[in-house]
Amino acid sequence: MDNSSAPGIRLCTAPLGNTLSLVLVISYLLCVGFGLLAPAQMRMYEAWAPLLPGFEWLTWSGFLIGLVEAYLYGWYFAVLFVPLYRWFSRGGN
Repeated sequence: MDNSSAPGIRLCTAPLGNTLSLVLVISYLLCVGFGLLAPAQMRMYEAWAPLLPGFEWLTWSGFLIGLVEAYLYGWYFAVLFVPLYRWFSRGGN
């Protein structure tokens, strides 16, 4: 199929950064909520701890640090992804 007449998709960093950040923040909040309701052996906080420096389970400061870092990870991915996507998409098929 010839895509030469199809309009190109132009990714913008800001919308993608906010989208990815909110996906990660919502995932973080769901995991924290699950951890509060689930039995100890099923909690997800052990998966988050190595990825979020300063995160501590069941402390307000640890919760807020995790929340901010989850948001920043979304921007990190967007800032890397958008230029790479643009680079590879202009190279042709």
